[in-house]
Amino acid sequence: MEDRLVRFALFGQEFTFYSDAPEADVEEVVEVLRSELEGTEGEYVSTVPSSKLLVLGCLRIAARYIKVNREFNAYRNRQGQSIDDLIDKMSDID
Repeated sequence: MEDRLVRFALFGQEFTFYSDAPEADVEEVVEVLRSELEGTEGEYVSTVPSSKLLVLGCLRIAARYIKVNREFNAYRNRQGQSIDDLIDKMSDID
């Protein structure tokens, strides 16, 4: 896929970057960031510089990712253990 210029506005500022990700993915990522930082109304008034808000938003998203990743790993371990238990039970039948 070829890189293309992506533009979006946040906090009244325009941001641009190049990406080869599908447009729908980029739009979804930008919307996650926007909802994390601006809330559901799309307006945010603050005396905090936008660069700090962006870092804080990224930290919140990273924290959520870590939580989801831990939950997934715990789920995968439970599933693996239940499969191992099933295999043990089946081998006991033989």
